[in-house]
Amino acid sequence: MKRFLKSLLLGSVLLLMVLPVFAKGERIAFVFKSTGNPYGEKMMDGFKTSCEEQGYEAILRAPEQPTAESQIQIIEQLITQKVKTICISANDADALQPVLTKAMKRGIKVCAVDSNVNAASRMVFVNQADSEQIGRTLIQAAYDMTGGSGDIAVLSATSQATNQNLWIDWMKKELSENASKYANLKLVKIAYGDDLRDKSVSETEGLLRSFPQLKCIIAPSTVGIAAAAKVVADKGLIGKVDVTGLGLPSEMAEAITKGVCPYMFLWNPIDEGYLAGYVSVALSKGTITGKAGDTFAAGRLGNYTVGKAADGGTEILLGPPFKFDKANIDKWKTVY
Repeated sequence: MKRFLKSLLLGSVLLLMVLPVFAKGERIAFVFKSTGNPYGEKMMDGFKTSCEEQGYEAILRAPEQPTAESQIQIIEQLITQKVKTICISANDADALQPVLTKAMKRGIKVCAVDSNVNAASRMVFVNQADSEQIGRTLIQAAYDMTGGSGDIAVLSATSQATNQNLWIDWMKKELSENASKYANLKLVKIAYGDDLRDKSVSETEGLLRSFPQLKCIIAPSTVGIAAAAKVVADKGLIGKVDVTGLGLPSEMAEAITKGVCPYMFLWNPIDEGYLAGYVSVALSKGTITGKAGDTFAAGRLGNYTVGKAADGGTEILLGPPFKFDKANIDKWKTVY
């Protein structure tokens, strides 16, 4: 009997050693735009790792459909659960304001990541990269791929996605502010695939039918770029219609190797989620309040400073976008 009890006790100790130890009641929540999104899943992985490194429990939530209404229901539940911080990747910049304001009034810290909410709805925004740089870079890529001439289109996520809309605004500014350079490049349509594979496929097919002279599709969505690349390849249009945008190396390796997508851009969504986890915990602890000039350490990513955002709030920049092409895709396709 004593031997049994000793074995049981030893087993319990070993189990405790392998399980993460969380501070009592210290729960940090992350709400992504929708389920089934590989990009979001990678962000959640990074967020969870980050929180657990700091002794906090990560609650990961996402609705089935990418709507503000479904996110509001989740946030209401999290308020009831009295989480310490809510980190949101928003489906709408303004529709979430009442429920996020309610959360902050209850003492819950609120930050946004990836897809922003308005400045009144958050304490700080974790921005994956400079929005102007992303928008201008994608138009410059289309110019390069088309030789500076032809029809181009954008395949976005949802029409309310704040990050997508901001990037598209900068694409338009790049075209208008450098009109002489882009005189022969025509943006014919902005389509919305809602970050859903089937809809992104049908929207791509619609673009190809409606614009037979289309030469490049810019998809600033990991779901959209993968869908567009598949349609172009399946229709035998490699070399006639190029695809570029923001994509996961693991999903786009074949398209890049085959030449469907000469090159694309992204940042590491694992790092993005990881940084958001450190920001969420720092807000919870009071290490930062979200004001410009606040500094904090973000684990393996190093030190960060809160800066001013274009919308009057504040933000933290993860870093510049990275270019993926045939020369480096094999290295990165197994990473994320």
